[in-house]
Amino acid sequence: MKLDSRKPDVSVPLRLHPLNWSNPLDTSTTGHSTWVQLQECPTPYSHDEALLLCQHSETKWVVWVPDYGEMVLNKDQFYL
Repeated sequence: MKLDSRKPDVSVPLRLHPLNWSNPLDTSTTGHSTWVQLQECPTPYSHDEALLLCQHSETKWVVWVPDYGEMVLNKDQFYL
């Protein structure tokens, strides 16, 4: 088998943009990370705060929880 080492003819963006950053939780212009308080911890050993990564849909966010990982939460599952 021979590998194709040619560069693709398509350009790949350096950074993929989230679905919707035009909301009050937008961190792209401020440079600050937005941490939210969780109503319930995913596990007894995980933290009770989550870092907002990007908006998944109108009512859901992709978040990162220390000692747990990434997950998708509804807006009503965390406090701003």
